[in-house]
Amino acid sequence: MKDEKPSSTSPSPSPSPSPAVRSESEDGVGLLSPKSVSRSSSRERWSTEKVEAIKEACRAGNRKAVVELATSKDGLISDEIRKEAWPFLLGYRTIPHEKSMSPTDIAEARPSWKTLPPHRDEDQVKLDVDRSFIYYPTNLSPRELKTRKTELLDLIVEVLRRHPMLCYFQGFHDICQVLLLVLGPIHALAAVEHISLLRIRDFMLPTMSPTSDHLQLLYPLLYSIDPNLFHHISRTQPFFALAAILTLYAHEIQEYNNIARLFDIFLAMGPVFPLYLFAEIVLQRRDELFEIPDDEPDILHSILSKLPKPLDLDDLISRAASLLEQQPPESLSTWHKVSSRSVLKTSRNPDKSPPSLSYAEKLFNQQWRELERARKRKAIFKAIIKKGRITLLGLTLLVGISAIGLEFYLQKNGTCIDSILESNVSPLLRRLLAGVGINTGNLIFP
Repeated sequence: MKDEKPSSTSPSPSPSPSPAVRSESEDGVGLLSPKSVSRSSSRERWSTEKVEAIKEACRAGNRKAVVELATSKDGLISDEIRKEAWPFLLGYRTIPHEKSMSPTDIAEARPSWKTLPPHRDEDQVKLDVDRSFIYYPTNLSPRELKTRKTELLDLIVEVLRRHPMLCYFQGFHDICQVLLLVLGPIHALAAVEHISLLRIRDFMLPTMSPTSDHLQLLYPLLYSIDPNLFHHISRTQPFFALAAILTLYAHEIQEYNNIARLFDIFLAMGPVFPLYLFAEIVLQRRDELFEIPDDEPDILHSILSKLPKPLDLDDLISRAASLLEQQPPESLSTWHKVSSRSVLKTSRNPDKSPPSLSYAEKLFNQQWRELERARKRKAIFKAIIKKGRITLLGLTLLVGISAIGLEFYLQKNGTCIDSILESNVSPLLRRLLAGVGINTGNLIFP
């Protein structure tokens, strides 16, 4: 029987009004106020005004304003404005007139990556790049496609060689593909470095444990909003969200405009936001999920692992932002298990100045050592348990064989067990004798 939807489910905010007219922000930057489109003479004028507001906010260093604009309908509008806004949201600049430019945007600032030692994962990178650009762009000639793949391969390999501690994962190329298409091969390098070390660093560690910590936040989040839905799907592990979370949905979304729109909000918000977006997707599929029996976890997993189509991204983003405000990750029961060096915590507030890439590398190494210590402790514990079991098994066999030999001897000589067992035989011995079929009779043991 389908469960009734509780009133505690994430509130359904009214549709996001579309900004149309300007107002002054606290920082004096002209912003687009959330007014209806009808108050603007045309959608083209509205888009033009929004683009100008985004540019002004970026140049004024008003990140809060850019985040609000990225969250509102249609996000950052176009790739042209994303070229300026995405680097700003990631914490570095590419605007030529800026006085302080990131060294990662100046090719001459570092030696050629081609002179650096090869990364251990380059063979896998080549295999994945060969399978890239499947869904977009759709108008490439074979020659252009080959050029794009070469650019993508060089981009990924350069980042891995410059930061050799990073571990490549399948799907990383999907993220890099989006950044390459929007920013171009020159500026995509800095973006991939920043997103790798400051946003998805947990996914590029040598083990899946930190990734699992991300996924383990999903069920407490769902429980806080809809306990009945949580119980209905809880027989399956939350790994159905792995592909979407791991690749920032780039492996799951097949439409270029949609994945670019999602990256607007992912770069504007913290690393936890993709999980909140997935939670909203699950909540919106409530009726569909309750049609599947809760004792069919495999079917539930299969359904949950595929994103529904079509997705109303603006609505999902608005709801996920409200959910994040309503139930911040600090309120979730599994938050304390997340490492203090995880990007979930070190980049929890993206409005603060992001750490440098070198500091992010230090966090990476610290977290890796933390994982290694945990792995060694676990291995030692397993060894102790295994050794303890072997010792107990040997003792049990020894006592058992001795008991069988004793029984055989007594039967051969016609001696009753009652006549030789003293009244203070321990309960442990009695249980061992009973375990091999020797009845100790009515003897009473203390």
